[in-house]
Amino acid sequence: MRLFLASLIAAVAATMTSASAQPPADDPYLWLEDVSGARAMDWVNSHNARAQAVLEADPRYQAYFGEALAIAQAKDRIPFGRFVGGQVYNFWQDADHVRGVFRRTSLADYQNAQPAWQNVLDLDALAATEKANWVYKGVDCARPAERRCLVSLSDGGEDAVTVREFDLPSGRFVDNGFVLPKGKQRIDWEDEDTLLVSREWTPGQLGRTGYPYIVKRLKRGQPLSAAVEMFRGDPGDGGYGVTPYVLRDAQNRTLSVVVRPLDTFRAETYILGPNGAQRVAIPAKANLSDMVAGRVIIQSQEEWTPAGSPAAFPAGSLLSVDLAQLKADPAHPRPTLIYTPGPREALEGATASHGVLLVSTLDNVRGRTLLFTPGPNGTWRRAALALPDNSTVGVVDASRSDDRALVSVTNFLTPPSLWLADAATGEARQIKAQPPKFDASNLVAEQHEAVSSDGTRIPYFLVHRRDLKLDGNNPTLLYAYGGFEVSQTPSYSAGTGKLWLERGGVYALANIRGGGEFGPKWHEAGLNTKRQVIYDDFAAVGRDLIARRVTSPRRLGIRGGSNGGLLMGVEFTQHPELWHAVVIDVPLLDMIRISKIAAGASWEGEYGSIDDPAVRAFWEKTSPYQNLRRGIAYPTPFIFTTTKDDRVGPQHARKFAARMEEMGLPFLYYENTEGGHAAGANLRQTAHTQALEMIYLTRMLMDETPGAVAGTR
Repeated sequence: MRLFLASLIAAVAATMTSASAQPPADDPYLWLEDVSGARAMDWVNSHNARAQAVLEADPRYQAYFGEALAIAQAKDRIPFGRFVGGQVYNFWQDADHVRGVFRRTSLADYQNAQPAWQNVLDLDALAATEKANWVYKGVDCARPAERRCLVSLSDGGEDAVTVREFDLPSGRFVDNGFVLPKGKQRIDWEDEDTLLVSREWTPGQLGRTGYPYIVKRLKRGQPLSAAVEMFRGDPGDGGYGVTPYVLRDAQNRTLSVVVRPLDTFRAETYILGPNGAQRVAIPAKANLSDMVAGRVIIQSQEEWTPAGSPAAFPAGSLLSVDLAQLKADPAHPRPTLIYTPGPREALEGATASHGVLLVSTLDNVRGRTLLFTPGPNGTWRRAALALPDNSTVGVVDASRSDDRALVSVTNFLTPPSLWLADAATGEARQIKAQPPKFDASNLVAEQHEAVSSDGTRIPYFLVHRRDLKLDGNNPTLLYAYGGFEVSQTPSYSAGTGKLWLERGGVYALANIRGGGEFGPKWHEAGLNTKRQVIYDDFAAVGRDLIARRVTSPRRLGIRGGSNGGLLMGVEFTQHPELWHAVVIDVPLLDMIRISKIAAGASWEGEYGSIDDPAVRAFWEKTSPYQNLRRGIAYPTPFIFTTTKDDRVGPQHARKFAARMEEMGLPFLYYENTEGGHAAGANLRQTAHTQALEMIYLTRMLMDETPGAVAGTR
């Protein structure tokens, strides 16, 4: 265990006793923010060894890891595909393809139980040949031909990628083709010989949030230095950087778009035309999302009354505007309504096929796929796909050459299935189903509600044995996210089912505010300084589980990652009496220095700016790193992060653990040296992380005498 200077410890201790939890002027753990520094990595390695010595020494660990790995590498998983150039493509990882292989087959063959895949790009072979730690980050192909593609490759899982042009027919990288060096960049095809690119054009040419703000047009054969500037934002802009993209319908009509973010959720939208960049008069929380039959699709997350319109469109509505009219007069778009959500509904997204718009919605957190076909005078005809109820439904991909679509269906107890739909007729049939990975024969899934601090009813799902005894003695794992308008819906988790439910555990999923389960208002209720309601919602669900005697504080554990890791940190510091185990994954924890760490400055739309006195005051009393206290009986947490996480960064987790160590508080810390903002860079690493966490939860919640730190059982 590393020792720190007594004077620094005394300074921190004095600071932690103040009522407002002011952060120390000289944070003693700033050295842990040096991501790859020798001193920081020595600290990481010593704590990794300690966690592994405890958890991997558990006699159950090898069984857990073996089961997790078998699930991750199983070859009977559904190979979810996408339509490219008249064929179905899939990226696949298993024991034989650790890094993965990009492969293809025909649609007819894809529907067979064992398709005859043709490998197109083997990431394992590429990494070995180039002696590089490549992690696949996606392929984007130039429409309409879809012969030339941009392959994004990450070093160890970082968000920053190297982009290289690939020829699909030959299965080779293009000689003298497009190559964009490593960076956080945004790219789309204008045509097969032209790219729109937002990137760090010269060293240091990034905005304050660490993302690019200049868009240039790059022609085939040009060096980066010859690219022509098309749009320039401001280095002081917030959000994820200026982003170019191109909308294209099945008839090959196009619209080149540039989005200039003002913060995490608000942005200005421009179209590129003969007269340069022209701003589109849509709300700041709206976007041009797709195009079908010459109609540009607009998704608006705020109420909008367009100029000349007799009425407002509610927040969460889906609209369309004629492409020719928008190009002619972007300052005065004339939208028509496609869909507006009801009081318990939410718009999740829209995907265009050749001539139909497939719209994903939630109805009381149950998935629906609606179909909208263009009619005369800007109207739309509505239908729906007939799919199983009480499930999570998602459009995997839609074909632009016809109206076929691939749709996934899943819930807590039913393995994922894949359906081939005809959006023109509304017909759908199941073509693939994953075999069960755990015994669900004695399990049930229910939906309940808890009442939060302001009287709001918070729904949550509960998965448990049919013969559950309400005696308060059931090991229960509660999960939530609560941010960025991300909805949490029922889904089949083979690992959780096998390693937790099958062993007698109970699983709960909370639909707390901050998410998108009930539309923009559900999200906005917890933005910035209003965020305490999110944390109250989660605590209310925990108390409801205890009040129903499903569990008790001794048997209740919680887990969350990223923004959900921040949620865990707040619940850990605000309500240590409610939980016995806390899994804090890839978290945000130092909210006072968030803008100084990784991409933290880009999320001010969600968390507020620490330069605002009201925001600073809120986080000084809420930020987990600043609000740890001596003498409090905290549960023993498991803290997980990754060195290669260039989104949230490992700094938050490191500093939180170091402060716990300084206070003599027990914890387990593990940092994967690869993986980016994920559990691992490959399936084996992911299985290892899952096994560590599940062993920790088993020891803390199922064993009669928890010994997660001491190593005893």
